[in-house]
Amino acid sequence: MKITVIGGGSWGLALSKVLSDNNHDVLVYDINSKIVDKINDLHICLQLNEDIPKNIVATTNMEKAINFSDILLFVVPTKVLRIAIAEGLKYIEKPKLIINAAKGIEPETFLRISEIFIEMIPANLLKGFVSLSGPSHAEEVIKGLTTVVTASSENEQDAVMVQDLFHNTEFFRVYTSTDLKGAELGGALKNIFALASGLIVGKGLGDNARAALITRGLVEMSKFYEMYGADPKSLMGLSGIGDLVVTCTSPHSRNFQAGFKIGNGKDLEETLNSMTMVVEGIRTCEAAYKYAQSKNLEMPIISAVYEVLFNKMDPDIAKNMLLGRSSKPE
Repeated sequence: MKITVIGGGSWGLALSKVLSDNNHDVLVYDINSKIVDKINDLHICLQLNEDIPKNIVATTNMEKAINFSDILLFVVPTKVLRIAIAEGLKYIEKPKLIINAAKGIEPETFLRISEIFIEMIPANLLKGFVSLSGPSHAEEVIKGLTTVVTASSENEQDAVMVQDLFHNTEFFRVYTSTDLKGAELGGALKNIFALASGLIVGKGLGDNARAALITRGLVEMSKFYEMYGADPKSLMGLSGIGDLVVTCTSPHSRNFQAGFKIGNGKDLEETLNSMTMVVEGIRTCEAAYKYAQSKNLEMPIISAVYEVLFNKMDPDIAKNMLLGRSSKPE
């Protein structure tokens, strides 16, 4: 089967390799000609310096990419998602199945990624929408290390189709879910707590503090699940606690890395300038904080991370602010 991948970053190419290993034809679109040339000429993932199959082809021509397949896998940061959709929409003439593998919430609108697609793509051109999420670092997937994820869609048949596309009995297992809201929320919110986890490690606060962060982070995530009408059981799944744990504990996590650097004394601008990949948790933190404020939700960890990121609060003061809150039952 033919699949178009929109976004030639590390995660886009890791998933392209999975699809190629499953004998699918893959065409990758990226706006960056340097990335495209590395794929076509050297057959490597530029960001990770890893080999990729020679039958994965790349292009900077969006029209060619859209016309290649009726299945579009989007793997672009939420910051540029609307731009990518608008560019692709110029060439969509028949219904397409959209798979999204990026994670985030739009700060200006509080919209989940599926809602952005539904808002922008006319219903007669949108065949279906599936979110692919779970604990899955690109650095490991591209090496063929064991990974288990969830394909989530309000249409179970679409989720099963994507499950069949990606499922690989040697290293890549895919479950399905019809709780699209829960999958998208888990994938987005966990990045905030990964930033906080990096801060904790950067400040040398120890494993006890990190375990407490993950546990209380689940509590804050559950409040969002309730407000958005997501299934609370999804929080205990791969797209919830699974993704939260790996992102909060692995040095592969770009959000963890960013938090670690800030914990070591770098400011936000300096940290972002030193990163080669997009840190989605920063925009998601802004969105989650503003949403919580608008709904009068108590989110102490998210609020503390927001203060450190956007108001330059000293991480030690943020820690003391959290620990100094009034005592209460768990």
